[in-house]
Amino acid sequence: MKHKITRKLLLFILSLLLLFSVLMGVLFTRLFSSYTLTYQKEELQDRAEAISQNLSSFLQEEQRSGRGMGSGNMGSSHMGGYIPVLRALESVVSGHVWVVDQEESLILETRGREIEQRSLPEGANLIIEEALEGSVAFSEDFSGLLDVQSLTVGVPIIGHDQGILGAVLLHTPITSIESSIKSGMNILLLSSALALISAMVFGVIFSLKFVAPLKKMNKTAYLLSKGDYQAKTGVDQQDEIGELAREIDALSYKLHEASQESLRLEKSRQDFISSVSHELRTPVTVLRGSLEALEDKIIKEPLQVEAYHHQMYLEVLALQRLVDDLLNLTRLQNPDFKFDKELINLSMVLSDVTKAAESLEPEKQLRLHLESPYETLPILGDYGRLRQMFLAVLHNAQKFSMHHGEIFITVEQAPAHVLVKIRDQGMGMDPETLSHIFDRFYKSTHKENAKGTGLGLAIALEIAKRHEVKLQVESTLGQGTTFFFYFPR
Repeated sequence: MKHKITRKLLLFILSLLLLFSVLMGVLFTRLFSSYTLTYQKEELQDRAEAISQNLSSFLQEEQRSGRGMGSGNMGSSHMGGYIPVLRALESVVSGHVWVVDQEESLILETRGREIEQRSLPEGANLIIEEALEGSVAFSEDFSGLLDVQSLTVGVPIIGHDQGILGAVLLHTPITSIESSIKSGMNILLLSSALALISAMVFGVIFSLKFVAPLKKMNKTAYLLSKGDYQAKTGVDQQDEIGELAREIDALSYKLHEASQESLRLEKSRQDFISSVSHELRTPVTVLRGSLEALEDKIIKEPLQVEAYHHQMYLEVLALQRLVDDLLNLTRLQNPDFKFDKELINLSMVLSDVTKAAESLEPEKQLRLHLESPYETLPILGDYGRLRQMFLAVLHNAQKFSMHHGEIFITVEQAPAHVLVKIRDQGMGMDPETLSHIFDRFYKSTHKENAKGTGLGLAIALEIAKRHEVKLQVESTLGQGTTFFFYFPR
């Protein structure tokens, strides 16, 4: 299983190159053979035409000198005189030269031998007929007569009056053509072998380089499966493999965040259980002690019995408030819990909240001032939940305000948000207390917090988050506290 992808890639590359080499070899062989044969024919034709022109000039010179050649007659009585010329031409053109007279009867070769046309192989005389008709023709039918595989070209000998005086046949062994093709094939085979060796070396390098990031991603995936959510691939490529590596790194980051969040939630759950246990312990202990005193008849006086009953009633109310607040907070922190959001008038919500809050701490005789110049402030939200949020903050402001104090509720508009401020003139908070006011069950040591559950502001914060409202607090010890609600426009 080790390096399986590397072997597959290497095998694929070599197979592809081998197939490419075979196809190129076949195409090269055919094209090169065709090109070589065409080139040899053209060269053979050029040499034969050169011989023809020299013989034609020789005949015309003989004619002018009056050495008995008549009007260029190439009869049998004069053919022998061409032999020295033919031998000289043959040594220059590197071929076997024949001369045919215009009667198509006598063939003279450079060895001085005369050959009758009728002794030629069947079909070989066709090239002579074509040449004597003024055409250039090629044939391989002379191979048997010459005892070697040959290519023959026939060209006419044209006189000064454009008449056909005879024909020249130039023979060349095909072995020279085959030798050229063989040399080309040897070069091709050598080039292919070197290319395959080079491809194998580069294929191994490429395969290892290609597989290297996959190994890194495999190792990262293994570490992630073992719980190491900080593992990273370390792959930086601008291709599909790099994109996959980035996705794995992003998954690693998200898993790390999820694990941290899971730890945080576990700690929060433990703290929550501990806090709930602590909050329940006091009223349960009071109820149990009161019930035991009544049950054991330790308390018999009617006034004392009535006092115990009243204390038990107050503890039950405290328990009810705590349970209600816990249920509210649990629902608000559940992402599946849906709010009944609709288009509402924020000015109406604030007016309603201000009136309701006036009856929360009547003994302090506080004055609440709603300062809003806007009759209509349309926002999308849950009317009841927003009312609950503002009441929690207002009640907190009332608890820590002095008697006959004032609380100001102001509204401002900006292009990006609507700002609601709730400012009191109470005792204020130090930085340590301010950093914990939204924590669940957090209660300061002031006597004003004795009846609270420590969940009011935590609930207010959750409602703000669900409405995408930014909630901030500023406070100065001895000078009061201000809550800021930034509603998105």
